[in-house]
Amino acid sequence: MRLILVPLAVAFGLGVLLGPFVIPILRRLKFGQAIREEGPKAHLKKAGTPTMGGTIFLTVLVLTAIPLSNVFFFERLSDLFFLLFATLGYGILGFMDDYIKVVMKRNLGLTARQKLLGQLFIGLVLFWVLWEVRIVRGENPAISDIGIPGTDIHFQLSWLYLPLLVIMMIAASNAVNLTDGLDGLVAGTAAIAYGAYAVIGMVQSNYMVVIFSASVVGALLGFLVFNAHPAKVFMGDTGSLALGGGLAALAVITKTELLLPIIGGVFVIETLSVMLQVISFKIRGKRIFRMSPIHHHFELVGWSEWRVVTTFWFVGFLFAALGIYLEVFLK
Repeated sequence: MRLILVPLAVAFGLGVLLGPFVIPILRRLKFGQAIREEGPKAHLKKAGTPTMGGTIFLTVLVLTAIPLSNVFFFERLSDLFFLLFATLGYGILGFMDDYIKVVMKRNLGLTARQKLLGQLFIGLVLFWVLWEVRIVRGENPAISDIGIPGTDIHFQLSWLYLPLLVIMMIAASNAVNLTDGLDGLVAGTAAIAYGAYAVIGMVQSNYMVVIFSASVVGALLGFLVFNAHPAKVFMGDTGSLALGGGLAALAVITKTELLLPIIGGVFVIETLSVMLQVISFKIRGKRIFRMSPIHHHFELVGWSEWRVVTTFWFVGFLFAALGIYLEVFLK
């Protein structure tokens, strides 16, 4: 339990201390959020709120996870650096997207092709790292082994694991990015999902996973102090892409690839709502939801922003609990 509580507490404390220093800097640099006119009208008042706040909890993550991993001196440091590379790699991609939007005044940021190529490149590098460490060095040759949640059934994907990993990284980062539309929504749901992986890491005795996941949870809770409604700072793509990449990397390291859509169930629902909305409009000329992603639909039917966020947090908790149950208690 100490392995969860110590990094969580340290990261939370650092996040609370760092926020008041970074947020005024973001404001002075005029890194203010531009609000889409086609979004809910109630959000227009949020224009100018500092964004790129993901730099806060990513900095906290590095300052917490690396020192604590050396203090506790556990093996499998390669796992920690794999997780950090995935998270920070996607965070840098998100930072570039935010920078183009905010500083260069190009509202859409990176083009879809540029973002996809960046995500693809990071996924390929991660696969190469896995291959180098797991196969060449012999730490765990079964990198392409896939397990069905809640069962002891496993099967080998062989070379097909490469496209699976790349698709996971791209899908997870984009799904979390789509969910980032309300104050505290992603910070809370992601903290819950990472908390689930902290528990799974403890059960698997993979202490690098525990330290990393607990550090993210603590950093996000510290960030929530400033990001909860009404938000003083937004995480931007810097934070949301990083969090999605980190979740996908955790699924790879813990060999719970097929469990990720359950633990991250809220992100899946948000993504499906966008897909269904687009398909329905193209085929039928009608929308299913008043607005997608689905959190905006609930806003437009009269729910307060705080009610939407806390409801989604609760749903995220149920999905995370189901994921832990399938991985821990049914095996």
